[in-house]
Order: sequence, then C-alpha cells, then structure tokens
Amino acid sequence: MASRFQPSLELRALLGLAWPIVLARATQAVVGFCDAFMVAPLGQASLAAVTTGTLNIWCLIMLPLGTMFILQSFASQFRGRGDLVSAGRYAYYGLFVAGVSGVLGIGFIPFLKPGLALAGYEPAVLSDMHAYMSIRLLSVAALVGMEALANWYGGLENTRIGLVFSAVIMVTNVALNYVLIEPRFGLPGYGVVGAAWASVLATTLGFAGFLGCFFLRIGHEVPRTRLVFQRSELYRMLRFGLPTGFNYFLEFAAFALFINVIVGHLGTATLAAFNVVFQLNMISFMPAFGVASAGAILVGEAIGGGKSERVVPLTFLTLKFTTGWMFAVGAVYILMPRPFIELFEPPGQSGLDLLEVGTLMLALSGVWQLFDAIAMTLTESMRAAGDTTWPMAARIFLAWFVFMPGARFTVRMLSGGPTSVMLSVIVYLAALALLLALRFRSGAWRRISLLGAPEFQPPLATS
Repeated sequence: MASRFQPSLELRALLGLAWPIVLARATQAVVGFCDAFMVAPLGQASLAAVTTGTLNIWCLIMLPLGTMFILQSFASQFRGRGDLVSAGRYAYYGLFVAGVSGVLGIGFIPFLKPGLALAGYEPAVLSDMHAYMSIRLLSVAALVGMEALANWYGGLENTRIGLVFSAVIMVTNVALNYVLIEPRFGLPGYGVVGAAWASVLATTLGFAGFLGCFFLRIGHEVPRTRLVFQRSELYRMLRFGLPTGFNYFLEFAAFALFINVIVGHLGTATLAAFNVVFQLNMISFMPAFGVASAGAILVGEAIGGGKSERVVPLTFLTLKFTTGWMFAVGAVYILMPRPFIELFEPPGQSGLDLLEVGTLMLALSGVWQLFDAIAMTLTESMRAAGDTTWPMAARIFLAWFVFMPGARFTVRMLSGGPTSVMLSVIVYLAALALLLALRFRSGAWRRISLLGAPEFQPPLATS
C-alpha cells in the first residue's frame, strides 16, 4: 500500500537532515572566503592569485570529488532496503578512490607551472598562483576523503558528524591563516604560501579525525564484518558516480577556463572582482545546497524502500526551500551589493576599480541564484535515483557548446565588459534549469536501478 505523503513530517525530516549539511557546506565556503579576505591586504595580484588558484584546485579535483556524491545515494538506498552490510563496503570504495586521487594530485605538481603560463596572467599573479596551488595539491587525498565520508555518513542519515569535522577544518584554517599570512608572533609572514599551508594542514587534521571515527564505528551502525573488496561493486559505484564526477568536473573546467581566459582578459581588477563575487556566492549558495542534499537523502531512502511515489512531492518540497532562499539572497545582492565588496578593499589603496566592477557583478549575480537553485535541486534528486548520465550530458553540452562560445563571442569579439560576463552565466544557468526540469518531469529516473535486484533478504544488523 502506498504511503501517504505528509508534508509536515517530511518537512521536519528534511530540515533535521539539512541544517548540519547547510552549516558544514557553509564552513567550506567560509574557508575560501577567509583565504580571500585575509590575503586581500597583500594587494589585488595576491587576491586574484589565491581566489583563482582555489577555483583551479577545485576544478582539478572535481572529478573524484563529484564521484563521491554517489556514495550518499548508495548508502541511503541500502539503508532504505535494510542492508547496512552492503552499505558499509561502499565507504571503503570511496576511500580507495581518495587515495588514488591523492597520488595523482601530487604527480600533477610538475606540470602545473607550464599549464598556468598558457593563461597569460600578469607575472605577479602567475608567481603567487603557482606557489599557492603547488602546496594545495598536497591535500587532494584528504579533500576527497572528507567528501567520501561525509556523503556516506549522510546517506545513513548522520549529517552532523560531517559538520563537526568541517568546523574543525574551518577554525583551524582561519587560525593558521592569521598566524602565517602576515608577520605575527615572531614569524615573518608567508603571504599566499602561508594561506596554502594553512588550508593543507587544516584539511589533513579534519580528515584524520573523520577517518578515526569511521574506523572506530562512531556515528554509524554498520556491523563489523570482514571486508570483502568486490570489483563488481567498485565498478557499479564508478558507473553511476563518474557521470556525476564528469558532470561537475567538465562544468567547473569550462567555468575555470571562462575565468582564466575570458574574465582574466579584462584585467586584474575584473578578475579579482569576479572571484570575490564567486566567493560570496559560494557562502550564500551553501544553505540551498545543503537542503538539496538532504532532500536527496530522503529521495534515496524512499526509492530503496520501494516508495518511489514520494519522490516528486519530496523534490517539490525541497525546491520551495532552495528557491525561496536564493530569491531572498539575490534580492539583497541586487538592492545593496556595495557593502559586501567593500570588505575586500585593500587598506591604503584606492580599490576603486575593484569596488565599481565588483558591485555591478554582485548585483547581477543575484539573478543567477534562482536558476542555480532549481538546477542543483533537480540534479540532486535525480542523482539519488541513479539518473546521472543524462544530467552530465546536458551540463557538458551547455557549458562547452553554448556557454563558452557565447561568452567568448560577447566578451572578446564584441568587446563586452563585466555585464557581458555576468549575462553569459545567467543565460547558461537558465537554460540548464529548463533542461533538467524537463528531464525530471519525463520520469526517466523511475526506470533506473541503482542497486540492482536484492540477492537476499538481509538479517537485522547487530553490533
């Protein structure tokens, strides 16, 4: 018999899962914000190097990072089915991918400078960005491992433990930034290098604590059993997870190329301004992302438990919150953008170009927020069902064959300025939201089997 959808109970469950994810994602955004804020006194070149370098790092690791999102889908569906033993194995598959990613990240360091040189940065920006990114690449394994464990625990309806270690990373990063960037406590001040080491050390500390909790079985009830590493399950995780990883990776790659080549072409002030806007939007966007992730957990459990009729009302309930939040944030950015940009004015310097361009860009970014919330919510719900390949194809097509050519044409060939930059992003996100809405409405996600048919009826889990 189909279970009746009860909005009040579903809302309580959604918000109960969402608030730790919201805060955890917000702490991740605060790390990037604080790096930018605490480096800003060093000048626009250092600010541009750190903000753009951070984006480039995320672009480089987005493939394994995005792949880890599927762990939440597997864990939630297995939990809905009542098979915690199978759910437990997928955590190890995620940690295996994190280890491989860390090795590849370190191996990429020698190729970093020649790659950055192709973008045509000003010499000061190029030097600082190379130094910053070379150090940040040492933390790839910890970054991907954090994402793997956070998604796995989240799928088991424990979203609070991810918050704890995200907060550890945030507090440690801010404290180390304060000590290492400018001369303090007898240290000479290490500038962007200090900011990079602060991020690496903080991330490593947070991941070590998270990993310890996993092995000590703190925060989860997965039975302690002999680990059987099954290649077929690893393949299944990659089969459904890699499209999500490629989805985010290629979209981020297009966005990074857009910033490095198209926005960078407009000068250091515009580059710094756009990245300041990006950091501000990362913070304001995280609450919506957290609610969408919580909605995906409930969608996964519903599908795993054979209650797919709950998926549509759960998704629409989630959409109400994500779009409502982003509408409110967008209104604030449109009505009063200037105070946010003034936070990044270098002391003792005019900063007029940064302030003027950044204010315009932040106001226009308020428009893209709503479309971004719709696209992200639908992507998360479909990912929970295992529908990852079609959204990947849609994002890649729009990013590389619509967004990039259109942005290049309007900004470089028609000599468009910051307004053209922002309108390019708005058009891309509006088109993406429309395509994903049509895909979700088609119901294609109903025909996808993420877990496959159960081979047995698992016994009740015991410690």
